[in-house]
Amino acid sequence: MLRFRSLMQFLTVLSAAGLVACTMAKGTAASGQVPAYDGPSELSEVKGKQTAVLAGGCFWGVDAVFKHVKGVNNVISGFSGGEAHTAHYEVVSTGETGHAESVKITYDPSKVTYAQLLKVFFSVATDPTELNRQGPDVGTQYRSVIFYTSDEQKQIALAYIDQLNKAHVFSGPIVTQVVPFRAFYEAEAYHQNYLALHPDNPYIVYNDLPKLRNLKQEFPDLYK
Repeated sequence: MLRFRSLMQFLTVLSAAGLVACTMAKGTAASGQVPAYDGPSELSEVKGKQTAVLAGGCFWGVDAVFKHVKGVNNVISGFSGGEAHTAHYEVVSTGETGHAESVKITYDPSKVTYAQLLKVFFSVATDPTELNRQGPDVGTQYRSVIFYTSDEQKQIALAYIDQLNKAHVFSGPIVTQVVPFRAFYEAEAYHQNYLALHPDNPYIVYNDLPKLRNLKQEFPDLYK
């Protein structure tokens, strides 16, 4: 579990592994911006609350990204994919629980669509071509997953991935899993809203603050 409290420790490990450059470069489309979903996806005419559950590496960064998306009302960091009794940070960190570090996103479908959330996910929140890892974090708990909560979400996710793969948007195939949502377990309190509370943490500085900058640059109309 790579969580560095010292800037020197962080840079030393990344340099030794040759990961300084790739941490900053990964997660970007080979051909520029990720295109919008080309299937049917319209804003609802009625305000409401819907839920999306996504996993894309350390939940600190994914949480921060979606907290800055217009139409998103709430984001919680937690675990999904495993059982209730193993949904604890230190246990999930073994990589043997089936859980992935995830976020539960509550959003207003009259302000942002599920397809738009997935575009943000693929563009800046995760590198969908990395298998069982994200940047310096390695293990199945860091895998990229879309936990769909309805048939509509499943269809949009699968169709969008197929669209991006066929267009060769990324330098490699998308390995993001699309699986049915079973349960979400909230992570310990000290993980919630982590980036906002620890903006100077070296892990945050080198891995997650660039995601917010990219979000603001690529999605000016959605950024808040």
